[in-house]
Amino acid sequence: MSHTFVLVHGSNCNSFTWAPMQRELALLGHRSLAVDLPGHGFAAGWHPSYQAPQDPAALASAPSGQAGRTVAECVEHVVEVVRRAAAHGPVTLVGHSRGGLTLTGVGNAVPELVDRLVYVSAWCCVDSTVAEYVASPENADSVLGEAAGVMVGDIAALGAIRMNWRTADAGLLATLKTAMLADGTDEEFLAFLNTLEPDESLDAGGIGVQTDAATWGRVPRSYVRLTRDRSLPVALQDRFIAEADALTPGNPFDVHSVEGSHVGFLVHPQEVAGILAELAA
Repeated sequence: MSHTFVLVHGSNCNSFTWAPMQRELALLGHRSLAVDLPGHGFAAGWHPSYQAPQDPAALASAPSGQAGRTVAECVEHVVEVVRRAAAHGPVTLVGHSRGGLTLTGVGNAVPELVDRLVYVSAWCCVDSTVAEYVASPENADSVLGEAAGVMVGDIAALGAIRMNWRTADAGLLATLKTAMLADGTDEEFLAFLNTLEPDESLDAGGIGVQTDAATWGRVPRSYVRLTRDRSLPVALQDRFIAEADALTPGNPFDVHSVEGSHVGFLVHPQEVAGILAELAA
């Protein structure tokens, strides 16, 4: 029975994000599938006001397909994907960034179906909630706060977070590049922005996405640290690792470090694909 990598995307992303990684994994002889979390991919419900020429007023108020979406829905969706994949062999569940919240939820729910969890600069909440980690000293070097200008509309009215990735503000674009792909070219950065979706769910899962030592804690796990990440600083990544290891000292993280930005490995996947391939050996 062959091994399957199930890939879970981060905020404002979709399964298309993983295409370069899937190509590289295939060339290394591995099977993978990339998940579209609920309300993402072809179900994202893009609005004409986002297209060029944009209609700023309409974009700020158009209904969002992410309104009311929850992390619990994402977990339920991925559990079903993992259940189907596990019928054909071992499953390694890989998550990036916000996708780590879903990984933890799946590990809490069905540890018997997952052979390994791999967090790639991903959220792994152990002792605190997302909001508490965001306010922590370990997150102080994140430049995401400086990119808040990309947000449009009234969050409360939309019931979702809406980003205008097609902004023409040169200063804002420069900040976004620093946060996301400082080690890429300008052309790669703009190409990546055009794979993103405007809307993301408001729900961060609360205590429901904190690790459960009795279930999640018994699944073998790896963490890929991205040491030049300016969105999810390496200090916060290291806090996740340390807290998880303290929770289940008999099953610590297997840690790998890659010198790269938050999304650089998605654009140039060879190094991380090699790590994943070794984990499946």
